[in-house]
Amino acid sequence: MELQLKATDQIATCEGTHCRVWEGVTERGVRCNVFVHHLAVQNNHDCNQLEQELHECLPIGRFIPIREAA
Repeated sequence: MELQLKATDQIATCEGTHCRVWEGVTERGVRCNVFVHHLAVQNNHDCNQLEQELHECLPIGRFIPIREAA
């Protein structure tokens, strides 16, 4: 399965951990929410580009109850 993801400005607590809420859609069009606690690049890639894109594009987060996620 593949997902297309877009970050939201929502941060929720999921299983005791603060997570950024991302909106997703599968290749068959099913919409879902993804709760991201951590992002990492694969071992052979430079993380500087990912960090730069996150800082440029990631909305400022606001805490919400998990039941209100997207």
